[in-house]
Amino acid sequence: MQQHPVNPLPKGPVDPDVDLRIDGRAGRAHDPLVLGAIAAGGAIGASARYLIGLGWPTPTGGFPISTLIINVVGCGLIGILMVLVSDLFTRQRLLRPFLGTGVLGGFTTFSTYAVDIQRLVTAGHAANALLYLTVTVAGALLAVWATVSATRALITWRTR
Repeated sequence: MQQHPVNPLPKGPVDPDVDLRIDGRAGRAHDPLVLGAIAAGGAIGASARYLIGLGWPTPTGGFPISTLIINVVGCGLIGILMVLVSDLFTRQRLLRPFLGTGVLGGFTTFSTYAVDIQRLVTAGHAANALLYLTVTVAGALLAVWATVSATRALITWRTR
């Protein structure tokens, strides 16, 4: 019985800057330009998140609204960015590492989200923790969906 080779390539859409037939992990992992772009962007994003946290701190046992807003807004911006880099700015090699992985990866803070949930539960505010858990995930998904849809619609409208 003859075995047929399995096609490892996905059938759905793939980021246009990724050729799945080439294992580029070794080359990318040590590209100082990409790593520098990510590091610079991460410093900017994390600094912005830190400053928002300083300006709008969450009181002990309080609902972490600043982290919720950071994560929902950040996810919405990631939605916009992914449409732009996949549809318009396809040849900008450092745009996604700088803005996506760096700035927005440093800005959004799902590790703080997890710690906030733990703190709320530990402080006896399980209902707030559950609300925060649910609203953050729903808000982040809705933000990505809305911004991707709106950005694609705007691009389509502008190119007519």
